[in-house]
Amino acid sequence: MNKKTYPHRKKTRALIFFDFDETYFPHACTVEQLAMLQQMEMYLHDVCHQYHVKIGWVTGSSMAHIESKMQKANLTYWPHFISSNLGTELYMIDEEGNTNRLSEWEAKIEASGFSKEAVQSLLHQLCTDYQVVLTPQTQFGQQGYKMNYYYYTKSEQDTHSALGIIRKLADKYEVEVNINRCNPKAGDPENAYDVDFIPKGTGKAATVHFMKAYYDVSHHQTLAFGDSGNDIDMLKAVKHGYLLFNATDEAKSLHAQHTSAAYGEGIMEVCQQIFSSIK
Repeated sequence: MNKKTYPHRKKTRALIFFDFDETYFPHACTVEQLAMLQQMEMYLHDVCHQYHVKIGWVTGSSMAHIESKMQKANLTYWPHFISSNLGTELYMIDEEGNTNRLSEWEAKIEASGFSKEAVQSLLHQLCTDYQVVLTPQTQFGQQGYKMNYYYYTKSEQDTHSALGIIRKLADKYEVEVNINRCNPKAGDPENAYDVDFIPKGTGKAATVHFMKAYYDVSHHQTLAFGDSGNDIDMLKAVKHGYLLFNATDEAKSLHAQHTSAAYGEGIMEVCQQIFSSIK
């Protein structure tokens, strides 16, 4: 696949992790948003070159959906790495634009013991013992090691109880579960929660910890940006973790650091403040 990538410097001194949907990529793709996106790309290009930064997208989207959205927004640059399908796949992108899965991450997933049969057993017990039904996200399909569902909300009490049961059963069946309120701006339904089952030791925060060690970058030189509840652990795993101004209300209730502007403008606002202090 032919790609332009952000500059590759021999030594990596800092890392920036981006959620993709409604953080790096604005779904509405208005004229103003696309102009700001181009401005942000040029800015990040200079940051990567000047400060020896590596950029990664850490997203629930598949690689196919990422490529489709890149074409829609006419993005110029690919990042240095992509953690797709909620951190269950990890791709490195070299200077020539070649994309390769990271074997160390593949081995980590294999060692987790994750199986779709275990998730199916979990779903069966959830339904028969607790009358909690999850709806498959059929518009995306079940992607590799990520099995994704919706939980449609009922009363506040029933929802709180159901989500607690889901988490309890995930522990029993030794799978990781990611639960957050859906964001309709990113194409999700109203009044629902995303419920994603993934291998133990994967996910957005796990990706951050792994890539910090992979590039041998100090915790103090890490940044992350997100917009929804499933980004919170990632933001807490870095030194400078920010929700954008356009983040969901749920996310803002869970994390204190917010930008004062939306999308690319908010991202540049924080990066300029942080990198201007680096000599």
